[in-house]
Amino acid sequence: MVTQLPVSAPAWSARLLFELDDIDRSVDELTSRLTAEQLNWRAAPGTWSIGQCLEHLCLFSEIYLPAISAALVEKSASAVEELKFGWFARWFTRNFVDPSPSGKRASAPNKIVPGLRVELAVIDRLRRRNQEARELIRKAGQYDVNRIRFRNPFMPLVRFTVGTGLYIICGHERRHLLQAQHVKQAAAFPCS
Repeated sequence: MVTQLPVSAPAWSARLLFELDDIDRSVDELTSRLTAEQLNWRAAPGTWSIGQCLEHLCLFSEIYLPAISAALVEKSASAVEELKFGWFARWFTRNFVDPSPSGKRASAPNKIVPGLRVELAVIDRLRRRNQEARELIRKAGQYDVNRIRFRNPFMPLVRFTVGTGLYIICGHERRHLLQAQHVKQAAAFPCS
C-alpha cells in the first residue's frame, strides 16, 4: 500500500506514514510463501515464532490505537510540524522501543502475549491494524500531538503525548519485525 499524504500533512506525520508503508513491505517480504508450519516455528522453547511476533503487534495495536484516539476527542485543532519528546519518552523509546542490540528486553503484558499457535490470517490482520494506524496518524496531524496526552493502557501511571504514542507504534513494529526476521534467518528454520 502506498500512502497518499494530505496536502498539509506535518513532517512527522509524513515520516510515520511512510514508515508504516515500509513496515508493510517488510511484512510482505518476510511472510511471502510462508507455510503455517514456518509461521509457527520457534528457534527454541520460550522464544516467539514469526506468527507470534505478528500477533503480538496486532494485539498491541488493538489496545494502543483506541487509547490514543480517545485522547483526541473534543480537542482543538492545532497542528505541529515536528514531534518533541521529553526526557522520559526519549529514554523509554531508546531502551524499550527502538530496535537495538543493546535495547532492554521486557516481558509483554499478559493481554498482548500471543497464543502458542497462530493462523496465517494474522498477516492480513496486521495489515488492517496498520491501516487503522495510518488513519489515526492522518487524524492526529491536525492536533498538537506534543501537548495532548493519553494514558498508556499497559502502564496506567504513565501518560505519553499522542506524538510519542504514534512514534512508539512504528518503533515497536520495527523491533518485532527484526525479531521475526531473525527467526526466519535461523539455521534450523524449516524449508518450504
